[in-house]
Amino acid sequence: MTMPRRSAAGALLLLALCLPRASSSAAAALPPIAIVVDASEAPRKIFHARLVLPAPPGPLTLLYPKWIPGEHGPSGPIANLAGLKLSAGGKTIPWHRDTLDMFTFHCEVPQGSQSIEIALDFLSPAAADGFSAGASATSQLAVISWNQMLLYPAGPSSDDLTYAASLTLPPGWRHGSALPVASQDGPTIRFKPVSLTTLVDSPVLAGAFFRKVPLSPQTKPPHEIDMAADSAAALEMTPDLLAAHGRLVDEALALFGATHYGEYHFLYTLSDHTAHFGLEHHESSDDRVPERTLVDENPRRVHAHLLPHEFVHSWNGKYRRPTDLATPDYQTPMQSDLLWVYEGLTHYLGYVLTARSGLETPDLFRQEVARIASGLVLRPGREWRPLVDTAVAAQILYNAPQGWAAWRRGVDFYGEGVLIWLEADVLIRQRSKGQRSLDDFCRLFHGGTSGPPALKTYTADDVYAALGQIAPYDWKGFFESRVYSVAARAPLGGIEGSGWRLAYGSTRTDFIKSQEDADKIVDASASIGLLLKKDEGMGEAVILDAVPGLPAAAAGVGPGMKLIAVDGRRFSPDGLRQALRATKEKGEPLDLLIENAEYFRTCRLDYRDGEKYPVLERDASKPDLLGEIIRPRAGRPAAAR
Repeated sequence: MTMPRRSAAGALLLLALCLPRASSSAAAALPPIAIVVDASEAPRKIFHARLVLPAPPGPLTLLYPKWIPGEHGPSGPIANLAGLKLSAGGKTIPWHRDTLDMFTFHCEVPQGSQSIEIALDFLSPAAADGFSAGASATSQLAVISWNQMLLYPAGPSSDDLTYAASLTLPPGWRHGSALPVASQDGPTIRFKPVSLTTLVDSPVLAGAFFRKVPLSPQTKPPHEIDMAADSAAALEMTPDLLAAHGRLVDEALALFGATHYGEYHFLYTLSDHTAHFGLEHHESSDDRVPERTLVDENPRRVHAHLLPHEFVHSWNGKYRRPTDLATPDYQTPMQSDLLWVYEGLTHYLGYVLTARSGLETPDLFRQEVARIASGLVLRPGREWRPLVDTAVAAQILYNAPQGWAAWRRGVDFYGEGVLIWLEADVLIRQRSKGQRSLDDFCRLFHGGTSGPPALKTYTADDVYAALGQIAPYDWKGFFESRVYSVAARAPLGGIEGSGWRLAYGSTRTDFIKSQEDADKIVDASASIGLLLKKDEGMGEAVILDAVPGLPAAAAGVGPGMKLIAVDGRRFSPDGLRQALRATKEKGEPLDLLIENAEYFRTCRLDYRDGEKYPVLERDASKPDLLGEIIRPRAGRPAAAR
């Protein structure tokens, strides 16, 4: 049965009494901290946490996690912490917040006490945007991120703090997590004590509509998808799709040659009412997509690379991590200048594994590469901002407005990382005459010996040196020119060296159709330089972005305005596309009726090139290295490709 709030204190005391004594090892010298989370009101978007924290008498500083691993910024949702109360021996302990650091609290443990009790609530947002601090609960499911539910004492590293966690779910809900379970009594799960590092790295997905799907059963260690959705129908997965996810495991293991986890859980949330993103963890990933992703073709295409990307992070990001991102606690600022490796390489490998496993066809893979390349070609911001600055400034760029993104630049180390690491892959293949590839670098740099989770840090020089072992080359100069310097031209050398070229066709590709349908957008970026958000009920569109230098921006159109009519007719996506085609067929300019904060004007675009959508064209004068790069390696047959 559901444990009422008034019973939580008793359960917490019982949990604390049952904790194991500290061992003699240095890492276990600190007594364990007990935490009980009551998620029985998750549908109401409120979580209750109670902690018993051993502490001697005297001043005590408590910290709320601020810098969240994988989010690369101080994104801890401190604003949603409520109901904080401290006590010892049944008596309230006053506390005060630090006036300079909003994530820090100070108190005095009274004489005669050896521990304090902490009560707090976490108010889960309803808005379906952001990352793990965004919407994480619906009437049917919830994602529990432990960093949102706890405080920890200042001083020790997160590795040296041990937490014994208990979680109570709504009646009938099931759960999935990489956390090892000690016991379960009805809706209450007791987990085995783990370090604070492991606890924060191990979210829990729970829901009324829940399904566990083992992947590649013949492969060790075990892998599974733990799915929760807002409906039972959303959990259906075709045999072909299930087989492709099994091949994803096999292809990743073939790529890296070793594993650094005891088991792996894809925590797959299918809901239209939670934030949509992916967040890496060492033995799991927090993957959130629209409800019908598994059953409808368009969202399935758009989100096919999410699980491969987050899976790669177990090796590139968790096992191997830039030194300045490997902080000892959650208050030490992270330095993110090497995200072009952490995220850029992961993004590239994620797309490669998506194709190798059959989660998308080779043609769709090429369409996505073309879309990425075209978007970066249309980035005049590269003339003032080097790629590394988008990594250094990631903590502010993740939440930057979408408008004028081409001039500002966003977190371009993802997409541009795909192009740069593709070029590195092609260079290795060319210089070794096909004997080596980036796969060899991955096995050397990220492989090693299989075992439990571990952390091995690196610097940029370590990356250059490892690449040099695979193929001697001036790798430092290669990345200096592409990452650390401004460049007027997008790095298209990998596409061109692999036997393809970026071109533009007059017909939307299948991927662009799927993306427009899934995201309710109209993408005319490559033609007139506009990205639009459809409002079909109103017969208008909000302009999300305008590319400087292209016809729409040159005519005075900007983000935030509304497109009301095209050539005198009320806006519709098909109407805009027909009008674009007419500019080429009739050789006439395009008239857009624009609303700008209640004022209207007609903008005439000097444009006559019709519809334009990025594609990759084959260059038959060169070998098709792109096809070789996405060729399956694991040996298991894929569906028709």
